[in-house]
Amino acid sequence: MNGSNLNEIIASIRTYAGLTRKQPIKDVVTQLKATHIYGSALPSFGDDAAVIPFKDEYLLFATDGMMTGLIINEPYAAGKASVMVTVNDIYSMGGRPIGMVNVLASGDEEQRALIVAGIEKGCHKLQVPMLGGHLHPDTGILTPSLSVAILGVAKKPLRSHQARNKDNLILAVDLNGNRGCKTVVSWDANSGKTPEELLYRLEALPFIAEQEWSCAAKDISNAGILGTVSIFLENSGKGGDINISSIPRPAGIDLIDWLKCFQSFGFILAAAPENSQNVLDLFSNRNIDAAIIGTVTDTDRVILEDSLSSAVLFDFSVDEITGIRYKA
Repeated sequence: MNGSNLNEIIASIRTYAGLTRKQPIKDVVTQLKATHIYGSALPSFGDDAAVIPFKDEYLLFATDGMMTGLIINEPYAAGKASVMVTVNDIYSMGGRPIGMVNVLASGDEEQRALIVAGIEKGCHKLQVPMLGGHLHPDTGILTPSLSVAILGVAKKPLRSHQARNKDNLILAVDLNGNRGCKTVVSWDANSGKTPEELLYRLEALPFIAEQEWSCAAKDISNAGILGTVSIFLENSGKGGDINISSIPRPAGIDLIDWLKCFQSFGFILAAAPENSQNVLDLFSNRNIDAAIIGTVTDTDRVILEDSLSSAVLFDFSVDEITGIRYKA
């Protein structure tokens, strides 16, 4: 890979809709931050779930909404994905799910039936109950919506903002899969696997948290691999050096497409060098492809590099993705 390829990757990632759509988050978070004086939740800097101390553990409370285009074009897949993404949010933070509720708006019976069938399938695959919710049965077929909220519990949460200088960046993905939904760039590593196989993979995250091999992690969202890693570093108030050649990738998929893929199983973790091999071995033993793809730096810049060159992907002294940046 040469410098022009790095520049092509950078231009493509910086303008990727899965990443640029995160920009309004800052205004919403800023306006609602004053409400955090109520209750006992820990301060959040980009976490995928609220962290609420409860007895000697922590409740994790998260929600996700499906993109309208996905619901319209692939309603069954949207239903399955609504379960998967919320479950991944809990596991990414070192927790285990307790239960979910949903808000569904769809006035077309066929569309609604497909969405609900997808939700049911997702719940059986990941063995999490859908306990209730709210239905709007009078919404037009071109304006459906679906959101899922989830409650989980963790003994030692993994946070989105606690990557530390000189930590290794470990990417864990499952290359044993295929391209996913047609509506979004995605990689499906869940289909064809049993619930037992899926949960065995996911249980790696709370195990790592409880062993204190990592204190920071995030799941690979619709921002893709490079986008999510960059958000992770932005939230942590850090920079990072990322080696493109170290990123695990399946055969037969273009590099830029892969870097944009939403992953059905994909996580970025920060681990101290002395703990990194434990993390890698655990993932390997569970048939997960994991590799050190870079290091956390005490800078404002995310640097991409290969064997020949390097270039700046983001400079947080001037760039914002979510605008949420931890400061000690």
